Amino acid sequence: MRLLRFGGILLLGLVVAPLAEGRGSRLEGQVSPGPLAKPHAELEGTLKCTKCHGGGNAGMKERCLSCHKDIGWLAERNRGFHGGRATKAATCASCHPDHAGLDFPMVKWPDGSAERFDHLRAGWELEQSHAELKCEECHVTKLQVSPASRLTARKTGTGWTGLETGCTDCHEDIHRGALGKSADCVKCHDAGKWTVTPGFDHDTTGYALDGKHEKVKCDDCHLAQSLRPKPDGRGHLVPVYQPVPHESCADCHADVHKGQFGPTCTDCHTTVDWKRIDRDRFNHDKTKYPLRAKHAAVKCVDCHGNFSTPALKKPAFATCGACHKDAHNKTATLAGQVVDCEKCHNVSGFTPSTYTVAQHRTSKYALEGKHQTVKCTSCHGQAATPALAARWGTSKVILRPAFARCLDCHADDHGGQLAAQPDKGECADCHKVDGWTPSTYDRVRHGRLKLALEGRHADVECRACHGTDRKSLPPIATPARLGKATFLFKVPEIECTACHVDPHEGRFAARGARPKVQGCAACHDTRVFTPSTAGIDAHKDFGFALNGAHRATPCAACHKELERRPPGRRSSLVRAGSTFGVLRLEAKKTCVDCHETVHGTQFDARKDKGACDACHGEDAFVPATTFNHDRDATFKLRGGHEGVPCNRCHPSDLTSTDPKRLIYRPVQGKCESCHGKESK
Repeated sequence: MRLLRFGGILLLGLVVAPLAEGRGSRLEGQVSPGPLAKPHAELEGTLKCTKCHGGGNAGMKERCLSCHKDIGWLAERNRGFHGGRATKAATCASCHPDHAGLDFPMVKWPDGSAERFDHLRAGWELEQSHAELKCEECHVTKLQVSPASRLTARKTGTGWTGLETGCTDCHEDIHRGALGKSADCVKCHDAGKWTVTPGFDHDTTGYALDGKHEKVKCDDCHLAQSLRPKPDGRGHLVPVYQPVPHESCADCHADVHKGQFGPTCTDCHTTVDWKRIDRDRFNHDKTKYPLRAKHAAVKCVDCHGNFSTPALKKPAFATCGACHKDAHNKTATLAGQVVDCEKCHNVSGFTPSTYTVAQHRTSKYALEGKHQTVKCTSCHGQAATPALAARWGTSKVILRPAFARCLDCHADDHGGQLAAQPDKGECADCHKVDGWTPSTYDRVRHGRLKLALEGRHADVECRACHGTDRKSLPPIATPARLGKATFLFKVPEIECTACHVDPHEGRFAARGARPKVQGCAACHDTRVFTPSTAGIDAHKDFGFALNGAHRATPCAACHKELERRPPGRRSSLVRAGSTFGVLRLEAKKTCVDCHETVHGTQFDARKDKGACDACHGEDAFVPATTFNHDRDATFKLRGGHEGVPCNRCHPSDLTSTDPKRLIYRPVQGKCESCHGKESK
């Protein structure tokens, strides 16, 4: 008798000794340690011990697998718990002891119980919703589809073997094989909710979902009647996942436009909202009204609203007034007829108006000159009062402003200075529409005033005399009353000396020492101040007529102050800063006022006091053309005396430094005074 170990239990029994070769085994003795568990109940009995124990060279593990072929099948393929390395190295009895009674459990769970068993030991980890299931929910006969299930010796109870890891081994393939093998389920699904497909991205297909397509149920597209899905053996329609036509929206959606805009819906619509038109895609040129300029920026809803009515789907567009309110309240007319907006505007913008200068010429006021370049709004302003605004419409633009007078549009830039004129200061009297300057008021018209423009005055700018900024002239006393133009019409300066320096210090003025009726104009004109216009013939008006050689004598030869004038032209205006010497031009009427007598005092005793012109003319000093020897002397020239040079009878004055000075008086009239010496 020996002690036998069965699992972790010591048994006392007889030794089963082998029989002689060829004779089989012989049973030396046997004692059962206890009844077998219910699953092995059919092996109960002393004659059946050898089915599991002893007998030949086969170990107990081989005898277990000879009965539990399903376990052997898994172990050979390294599958399941029994295919693990640690389990394959262990003995069966280490986990499955027996002989402890009918109700003794045959499985000694590594983690204490089936509920605590780490399923990863079986080669398949339980995750997500699988981890929440009870063991018996999966380990049922109907799910035992593995070949091992056909090898099991188990007749009743929970079967721990025979399950496969494929999704469709346990779950129904609702795609009915349309997407391939069941193992491909994990490409889209996980062990969480079946309706969620975290592994699937529709963008990886040929048709990415965006906009409202993202919220569409799969069956709405993949069970569509247009795809003609076919039923499976149980009558369920099999979704069509590929191929699914998607090149055109019309593959799924009805064309509500019935081909009017072509087959490509995306030219107008997006998947965000069917009623939201994509302005970047929609080509309005396909309609009867192409959008141009500012119309291209208008929101669709501004014209079409929500497309809810035929009038909104296809609004009227024949005239601008079909969409736009008449902003001019029917005051925009041509030839007396109210016209549509397009006559004066275009879609590029309400301003500027397209109403041309040429068109304006057909109105009551033709645009000429600079009026042609004036902005419309400069004349056609906006109504300032509610009453006017109501008349001219929402634009408030006054289309027919007053235009009879310039002052209807233009302010009086002259401060009312000309209001008393017959034309009441009408601008057109001095200006024209070609330009405000120069004025049309010319020198001819100025000649009708107190001061005619002549000579250099005709070249002077108007503002040089009439403007507040005039230079070198006295300032204007009342600049505030001149208006925006700062132009004084009635200047106080009329006399020459009011503007120009008088170098004569008033001697020739009306109340001067030597007054002249014409004043400065008696000797000067407006072309140039020098030379004087007082000519040779006019000199007699100054008390000394110029005759003979005097006519060729320069003025400065008699009027020495003229020699002191500096050269060059200088301004004579009173505030120009130029200085002028005093030109008194005193009168000199006798010869000796200018000429030194060469005769000394020889003729002082004469009645005429030795007046030069008694003997000399003004053509030349010699000969003495007015002297008559027979008349003016006591010795008459007769015979041989005629033609004798004067110095033959009148000797040189040795007392004078002038060698040409002769002694005319006293001279002896006797013959011997000249001829006596010759007779001797």
